[in-house]
Amino acid sequence: MAFSYFPHTEDDIRQMLDRIGVGSLEDLYSDVPSDVIYRKEYDLPDALSEHEVRQYFETLAEQNTNLFCLCGLGAYDHYSPAVIPHIISRSEFLTAYTPYQPEVSQGTLRYIFEYQSMLTELTGMDCTNASMYDGATAAAESMMMAMASTKKKTRVLLSEGLLPQVVDVVKTYAKFNGVQITMVPCQDGQTSYGAMVAEIAAGDVAGVLVPGINKYGIIEDHTGFADAVHAQKGLFMVYSDPSTLAVIKTPGEWGADVVCGDSQSLGIPLCYGGPYVGFLACKKEHVRKLPGRIVGATKDVDGKRAYVLTLQAREQHIRREKATSNICSNQSLMALYVTVYMSLMGPKGLREVNELSYGGAHYLYDSLLETGLFEKAFDKPFLKEFTLRSLVPAEKIQDALMLIGVFGAVEVEKDLVNFCVTEKVSKENIDAIVGYLKELEA
Repeated sequence: MAFSYFPHTEDDIRQMLDRIGVGSLEDLYSDVPSDVIYRKEYDLPDALSEHEVRQYFETLAEQNTNLFCLCGLGAYDHYSPAVIPHIISRSEFLTAYTPYQPEVSQGTLRYIFEYQSMLTELTGMDCTNASMYDGATAAAESMMMAMASTKKKTRVLLSEGLLPQVVDVVKTYAKFNGVQITMVPCQDGQTSYGAMVAEIAAGDVAGVLVPGINKYGIIEDHTGFADAVHAQKGLFMVYSDPSTLAVIKTPGEWGADVVCGDSQSLGIPLCYGGPYVGFLACKKEHVRKLPGRIVGATKDVDGKRAYVLTLQAREQHIRREKATSNICSNQSLMALYVTVYMSLMGPKGLREVNELSYGGAHYLYDSLLETGLFEKAFDKPFLKEFTLRSLVPAEKIQDALMLIGVFGAVEVEKDLVNFCVTEKVSKENIDAIVGYLKELEA
């Protein structure tokens, strides 16, 4: 019997070497300097049984410190229903590979289609992609969309209210693509409309990227932003937390052309920072500049509904360097995770998640102010996360919380600290934490 996927036999190797006229594998690498070749025995551990391997990694896992999370800033500790891991492990779904062959990829194509459809509804846009690596790279790709859509312009404006990791990644992309970044300051906790208009008036602006909910946790008011950007033929772009779009005004309602963000808040566990899954949505007129996978519905030869990758001429496997983007890390397994979560929760469930988070966050906000350790930083609306001014060194608060296994009070700026509450945090949790903090001396 032939085992097609076993490693090469000695005979296989000999035939290949003969074909290229090389005597041995050593001769094949003869151009590698001898002084860089490692000739000693490798220091590898003895072989372990499956049971021993499991014990080994369990021992490593026990070294992790499991903290109770009371912060947000782009990664949110929402509850993930237990049924999700079971569903995503089903054979018709379990693949992270790009479904180029629709005849054998209908399961994968269907859930990507459903994922795109749900995010399109949440954002108020006309279409959504899949396959963005995370929220920060999705934001960078939105910047590139603005440049591609406006051609000769060279500047993009970023709000200082964006998450710092998003700003850093966008600036990195900009540096190597000849894009000039100008920061728009915040005024009283949110993106300054006046400063933005002044920068647009200076000219050469391809687009403006602002947060829907900023790094302070404030729900921004974007009244007039889209009109000001569109008046100068630029794109208005919003970085959003999709979970919150179930209850707050959507970017589509604000007049956005492009929406980006990270779908992690839709049930994906924190997982020490990943893997997450970015999304990018836009109005129909910009769809040909949209990178990543786009799945469409059609009919097969029998007239039955079927799913295919559409507008593939944008992609790197066809256009190569002329593609809209060379993003090719397919995050569809995480997109499936989010799709199952949204299907389970539905509109009512997502509203309840936000209502519980809102109630808990405002209760914590008021309770922390009563400790005398904090004061208000801004008087603006927030949903599940907020920023307070710490009247003691932020490090002192952080160290105190760490002693009881709580991760919170992340310093956003000097003396400004972030807290976040999701539906997983109970009133009893909050009372215990605040009661402990009350014992600290201001």
